[in-house]
Amino acid sequence: HLKRNKKLVMSKVEKWKLIASEQLVKDKWADVRKNSYQRADGTIIEPFYVYGFPDYATALAITKEGKVIIEKVYRPALDVIAVELPGGCVDPTDASLEDAMARELLEETGYRFENIEYLGFVSPNPTTNTNVMRMFLATGGVYDPHAALDKEEGIEVILLEWDDFIEWFKEQKFVQSMQTCTILYALLKMNKLVSF
Repeated sequence: HLKRNKKLVMSKVEKWKLIASEQLVKDKWADVRKNSYQRADGTIIEPFYVYGFPDYATALAITKEGKVIIEKVYRPALDVIAVELPGGCVDPTDASLEDAMARELLEETGYRFENIEYLGFVSPNPTTNTNVMRMFLATGGVYDPHAALDKEEGIEVILLEWDDFIEWFKEQKFVQSMQTCTILYALLKMNKLVSF
């Protein structure tokens, strides 16, 4: 039989050197810079726009009764009413990523969770965006009637039966790519990864 080649392959890819950066926008929600880079071969890459946003957090959130918490919300960039998982921005004041997720879940859905498990992160676009999506699986959700819901976002909260949630996922009703990754990682964690 053939032996595997165990030689370590050295990468020929090198980082670019930042040689200039111009701030175009800087506020709470966006940090846009026009950069110039130099590659190892001397090639100058400019202009190259880098977009800084806060890190996001989202969760596949399941109630104690086994229902999946889904939201409907208007998304102006695509001009659609989107079906999404609950989530939002990680704030600098959050004590931990889990606390950020718990806060977002409570603000948007009114549910508190027994367990919020971190599943890792994905990037919306590592070429141009500096932020990442923190992914979670939240289980054991119980509604808190005293929760102060964030009414500014115009969110409709929906409780889906598990089979309906899987059907919606198979039908590609979730268009937010990072949330789709969250669903896949959560299903993998639960040993419920579905086939099409």
